[in-house]
Amino acid sequence: MRTLIYAINLTVDGCCDHTKLMADEEIHEHYARLMQGVDLMVFGRKTYELMVPFWPDVARNLSGPKAMNEFAQAFDSVDKVVFSRTLQSAGAKNARIVRTNLRDEIVRLKQEPGASIWAGGVSLPSQLVELGLVDEYRFVVQPIIAGKGTRLFEGVSLPEKLQLKLLESKILKSGCIALHYLKQ
Repeated sequence: MRTLIYAINLTVDGCCDHTKLMADEEIHEHYARLMQGVDLMVFGRKTYELMVPFWPDVARNLSGPKAMNEFAQAFDSVDKVVFSRTLQSAGAKNARIVRTNLRDEIVRLKQEPGASIWAGGVSLPSQLVELGLVDEYRFVVQPIIAGKGTRLFEGVSLPEKLQLKLLESKILKSGCIALHYLKQ
């Protein structure tokens, strides 16, 4: 069975609003390495529209620094599923829109052969956490206190607390801490 990974950047105070976060070479390297074990990404419409066409354009033009280009190329090569009721077209060669039941589709995708699945964004992964479908959590905590913005797991309702096991932590040169947790 495929593993579903939730990966996201957040501030010390739990803000995951992309406008409040930094993304340096080391962070791009971190996520490019994570992409090596992934062959499918799942998004909601809002996050998908932040990622596409930006990352495919960087991959095509190699317009960023080395690590950013490597992440962009990895991102562009991976298949994508977008859960949306309103998006008319996926706009990427290897992306498709799904309008069916989230739980049923993710369970089906996890049962297919392949590498890990990466869930990105806030809203869709929060729903996946509530449904108990996330297997691993990859957080990069940035040394920033945002004070306001979208919070991680804001409004998430769990039937009981979710116990995680820390598998790895790494302090990046920027002061960010990359954390890798496994659901117990």
